Amino acid sequence: MRRDPRVVVIGEDVTGGTGASGEQDAWGGAFGVTKGILGEFGRARILDTPITESAFIGAAAGAAVTGLRPVAELMFVDFLGVCFDQIINQAAKFRYMFGGKTTTPLVIRATYGAGSGSASQHSQALYPLFTHIPGLKVVIPSNPYDAKGLLIEAIRDDDPVIFLENKLLYDDMGEVPDQAYTIPLGEASVPIEGKDATIIAIGRMVRTAKRAAERLRLLHKIEVTVVDPRTTSPLDEETILECVRKTGRVVIADEAYPRCGMAADISSIIAEKAFHSLKAPILKVTPPHTSVPFAPSLEKLFVPLPSKIEAAVKSLFD
Repeated sequence: MRRDPRVVVIGEDVTGGTGASGEQDAWGGAFGVTKGILGEFGRARILDTPITESAFIGAAAGAAVTGLRPVAELMFVDFLGVCFDQIINQAAKFRYMFGGKTTTPLVIRATYGAGSGSASQHSQALYPLFTHIPGLKVVIPSNPYDAKGLLIEAIRDDDPVIFLENKLLYDDMGEVPDQAYTIPLGEASVPIEGKDATIIAIGRMVRTAKRAAERLRLLHKIEVTVVDPRTTSPLDEETILECVRKTGRVVIADEAYPRCGMAADISSIIAEKAFHSLKAPILKVTPPHTSVPFAPSLEKLFVPLPSKIEAAVKSLFD
């Protein structure tokens, strides 16, 4: 925001509530992510909105087309359904419908994921829905360093970006440089390299996959490569296929529902383009095809655990 005066932040409670009494900037959004920026940039660039997602996402899309670079915070990805038309039928198609004569530099930030006791209407991993739509870019960081670099890149990008943050990763700690840096969209990372099998994991599942990889190394002498796509659109197929061809065994860990999810999509890409490199069937580790349960005991079983990923990889060698 210091670099580009066109960048504005809009969303619910990003300043603490317009018209509310008491200290302003008390909230910084539902999860405190924008806390502290009101004092520097003021109400002309940090704007609270009513709880009308369709209205302020539509306003953000229009602002992007007419010269601003809005960052809209929408709390939970589940609520993006309220403004599907504004996102998938308008913002995603502006560049195409206007013959490339306009850009839509819009970032929509939202949280996703189960495990916080937020029930089924606040806990879904809906990134496959937006990955399906041409014209949208979808970013899913797995660690603090990537979150900063990918967000700066998303804000500088000239196309609409859905930027999704797992609620359970907000407390993760990691080294993050003070200076600005960017991570290109569509460039996967490989945090762990191994010769025996590949785990492709998305978002929070990267952390889970790393724990499984460590147990596989220590307990079973299986060296695993972990691939973090970082973005599902664009998807770095080249890195995924390169790792698969090296190891020949693949497990895909995805927090989204199994039907038409990213695990299914990546499986089809591997089957089509690297089939002859496979030494075992492709395995998917996902939640069941059911709504996220509210009961803590059931919710704990819903999201894939390291033990499930570990068992899937080990089964490839049986």
